[in-house]
Amino acid sequence: MITGIVVALPQEISTLTARKVVKGQCVFLTDTLALAYSGAGASNAEAAAQLLIAQGATQLISWGCAGALSANLTSGDLVLADELIDADGAMMTIDREWHRRVRTVLEKAGCQSSGFALRCGSLLESKTLVATSHDKQQLHQQSNAIALDMESVAVAKVAHAHALPFLVIRAIADPVTMDLPQAVSHALNEQGDVQLGKLLIFLLTHPSELKGLITLGQHFNAAKRTLKLVANQLEHFLASNPHD
Repeated sequence: MITGIVVALPQEISTLTARKVVKGQCVFLTDTLALAYSGAGASNAEAAAQLLIAQGATQLISWGCAGALSANLTSGDLVLADELIDADGAMMTIDREWHRRVRTVLEKAGCQSSGFALRCGSLLESKTLVATSHDKQQLHQQSNAIALDMESVAVAKVAHAHALPFLVIRAIADPVTMDLPQAVSHALNEQGDVQLGKLLIFLLTHPSELKGLITLGQHFNAAKRTLKLVANQLEHFLASNPHD
């Protein structure tokens, strides 16, 4: 049984390993745990999931950060999605038994005492960066989803096509009340990567953006702390999988 984990960003990879991973490639962290660095977006995530399966993965996890849609979530909260909603509104299920067992592991590990809350609910697919609080609130009203990301549904569709178990583990970075700094959208390229040069140039001409970037960095660090804590429980997640 080999578990494949799809991760979009290098900062998210650092919550699992200190090893350097090349974008578009995968590495084995152990004999039974492989990680693929996808880059942002659905097409990248799909390719990474297919790569992991080609390397022998028999179950998949979408790992990383997410944006909150519900006001009940704050930065650093962990979303263990119990269903997914794609960009067209179609519902997708996850592996119920695996989800139940992982939730039990986390609750026994005392996630509340570790400083983060565990939330279950729907996770919505976004095809583009959702930058404003207004847009996030609208998406919550339309879908009732509690969070969103750009990769999990794509990974889930690959898992479903191959009849493999699938799980979403995402920590909240930006709360629903936060508008993302314009600098982030400005610096993103078509592959979903932040171009540092464009970011710095934008900051030079829009210095008021710096405060928002610092706040976003603090939220992102809270999400990373949660993911690192959850990573310590990964061996229990995999041992608890009923499909062994």
